[in-house]
Amino acid sequence: MRHWVLAAASAVSVLGVAVAATACTPASGAAGGNGRIIAVGAESQYANVISQVGGKYVSASAIMSNPNTDPHTFEASASVARTVSQAQLIVQNGLGYDTWATTIEAAAPSPGRQVIVVQNLLKLPSSTPNPHLWYQPSALPVVAHAIAADLSAIQPAHAAFFQANAATFIASLSTWTSAIAAFQASYPNTPVATTEPVADYMLQAAGVANLTPWAFQADIMNGTDPSAQDVAAERALFTQHKVRAFLYNQQVTDTLTESFITLAQQNGIPVVGVYETMPQPGYDYQSWMLAEVQALHNAVANHTSTEHL
Repeated sequence: MRHWVLAAASAVSVLGVAVAATACTPASGAAGGNGRIIAVGAESQYANVISQVGGKYVSASAIMSNPNTDPHTFEASASVARTVSQAQLIVQNGLGYDTWATTIEAAAPSPGRQVIVVQNLLKLPSSTPNPHLWYQPSALPVVAHAIAADLSAIQPAHAAFFQANAATFIASLSTWTSAIAAFQASYPNTPVATTEPVADYMLQAAGVANLTPWAFQADIMNGTDPSAQDVAAERALFTQHKVRAFLYNQQVTDTLTESFITLAQQNGIPVVGVYETMPQPGYDYQSWMLAEVQALHNAVANHTSTEHL
């Protein structure tokens, strides 16, 4: 599976660097500049939430943050190993999406380090097929509470500050969830096609009917060639005008994906690009998620494509 094999192999290659880094600068009891907590989000969306909850008391950085790269083939470098090993708080997705972080953490243990794995917070089994948990509207409120709790454990004097920021963040998500509810009310069971299940959790919340075969989505996500039968079924969604929009992973395209984009355009079906990591600059987690719903709405209501945010 391309999500995991290359990343894990690369992480193993830099473990010596990670251990050496922590030997000089242990995470336990350490703090960033001006006494700030050193925190890391394996993906930029989690780093953004850490920043919103932690505010002035936290120095948060993201490992996977470039929306122009393929996060599926991410390879941890020596600098990444050093960054992760020195963190006091780490938030990672789980479900095999960022196994490299777990590998580095194990190689450079620190009793004072707090690690949040979103998969575990949501009590999801490892067999959960779709790892893109940040598109699930119910997920990030749970993450925000966990971040506030762990930051409070590191700096108890600022616990009230962290809890208040978490509450503010959670309340701000109502704009996104309201947009989802409005779409569901106005366009129930809207049929769409996708390449892979990046935004599937959001589509499910919006009452969208994703007609793309799951086997096709899983194959594209994992870098496997879909079967001829599934490719034909996907093509038919466009040529027979069975769908009202086509959503594809804007960060991961190949000749097959490009052919479907062209086919959708040729058949007058609007195209929407969705992202695995937060588009930059100008977005935080909330505005990014809202923009994705608005792009879906524009495709269905106005027949307008939004390939790039």
